[in-house]
Amino acid sequence: MHTIKDLTFFERPELKQIIKKVKLRLIPLIVLMFALAMLDRSNVGFVKHYIEVDAGISASAYALGAGIFFIGYALFEVPSNIMLHKFGARFWLSRIMVTWGIVSICMVLVRDPLSFYVLRFLLGVAEAGFTPGAILFLTYWFPKTFRGQAYGWFYLGVPIALMLGGPFSGWLLESSFTLGFKNWQWMFIVQGILTVLVGIVAYFVLVSRPDDAKWLNPEEKNLLNQALILDREISAETELTGNDNVFRDWRVWRFVFIYFSIQMSVYGILFYLPTKLALLLQTNVGLEVGYYSAIPWVCTLILLPIITRYADRKANWTKMAICMLSCAVFGIVSSTLVTHLFGFLIFVSIAIVGFIVVQPIFWNIPTQYLSGRAIAIGTALIGSLGNLGGFVAPNLKNYLDSYWHNDIAGLLALAAVGCVGVILLCALLFDQHKETQHPLPHVNDPAQ
Repeated sequence: MHTIKDLTFFERPELKQIIKKVKLRLIPLIVLMFALAMLDRSNVGFVKHYIEVDAGISASAYALGAGIFFIGYALFEVPSNIMLHKFGARFWLSRIMVTWGIVSICMVLVRDPLSFYVLRFLLGVAEAGFTPGAILFLTYWFPKTFRGQAYGWFYLGVPIALMLGGPFSGWLLESSFTLGFKNWQWMFIVQGILTVLVGIVAYFVLVSRPDDAKWLNPEEKNLLNQALILDREISAETELTGNDNVFRDWRVWRFVFIYFSIQMSVYGILFYLPTKLALLLQTNVGLEVGYYSAIPWVCTLILLPIITRYADRKANWTKMAICMLSCAVFGIVSSTLVTHLFGFLIFVSIAIVGFIVVQPIFWNIPTQYLSGRAIAIGTALIGSLGNLGGFVAPNLKNYLDSYWHNDIAGLLALAAVGCVGVILLCALLFDQHKETQHPLPHVNDPAQ
C-alpha cells in the first residue's frame, strides 16, 4: 500500500510547476482543436432552414442527417483510438483534423436528402476518435490530481466554439459575397479550411508523450513520469475497477449509458437552439440569433474552469457529476415551460452549463479505472456508443414533436433520459462508497 508521503508527492511545488508548463504548451492548441470539432458538429443547426429550402430536405430528413454523423463516428471510434495508442497523438489527431476538414468543405455538395446523409455519415467517420483520443492523450500527461482541470480546460473548446461560432456563422449567413456559392456553403468552406490549417499546425506542435518533449529538461521529464507511474499504482489499489476484458466489464457499460444520457441532452438542444431563438425573436437565423445563442456559452465559459477545479480539489467527481447533470435536466424541463426570450435564455443557460460541465468531470472517473491499452479501448467504447445519443436525440425529438404536435414532448423525453443518467451516477456513488473498503483488481489489458 502507498503511504501519505506518496500521496503528498503530488503536492510538490516543482511538480505543479511542470504541470503548469505542460498546460501552457499543450492545452491552448487542444482547446482550439476541440472548438473546431464542436463547431463542425453543431454548425448544421444554423443552416437547418437554408438546406431545407435549397435541397428540399424535410424536418425528419434533417433530424436523420444531423444524427447520422454519430453512426459513422461510433463505428470507427474504437479502431481510431487503438491507432492513436499505436502511432501517437501528434500524427493521429492531426490526421483526424485534416480529414474532417476536407469532408466539411465537401458539405457544399449537398443537393438532396441522400447527399446530406452520405456527407454527414462521412463527416462522422472522419472525426471518429477525436474526443476520446484527446481524453486519452491527456492521461499521458496529467496525473489524476490534475486531470479534472485538464479536462475542464479541454472542454472550454465547447463554449468558445459556440460563443464565437454563433455570431461568426450568423455573419457568414448574412454576408453579401457569394462568388458562385450560397452563404450556407461558405460557412462550411471557411470552417473546413480553418480545420485543415489547424490540423497541419498540430502535427508540428503536439508532443505525444513527456519523453518526446524538447521543452522539458531531463529532471522535469523524470519527475513527471514518476508522478504518472505513482498515480497508476495508487489507482490500482484504491479505485473501483473491473475485469481484464474491457468489453465484458459491467462498470464500463454503465459509463457508456451515463455518457449516452449526457449526449442525449447535449444534442437535443444543440441542433435546435438557433431555430428556437429565431422563433422567439421572430426573425431568420442570422447575426442576431448568433449573438443571443452566445449567451449560454459565455456563462459556461466562466463557470466551467471554476467548477472543475473545485471538483479536483475536493476529489468529489461523482457528486459533482450528479449535480451538473441534474442542473441540465432541470434547465431542459424549465425551458419548455416559458414562452418569452428572457426566461428561455436563463433556463437554457442552466441546461447548457450542466451538460457541458458534467462531461470533463465525468471523464475523470472512467480514466481512473483503466490503464495501458485498455484505456484506449475503454474511452473509445464509452465515447463511441455514448455519442450515439447524438443520433437518437434529434430523431427522437422530431418524432415525439410530430406525434404530439408541439415542440415540448421531445425535450421532456430527453430530460427523462437525463434523469436515468442521474440515477446511474447515484448508483455509481453508492458502489464507490461500498467498494472503497474492498477494492477490486485494476482494469488492464494484457496485450498492452
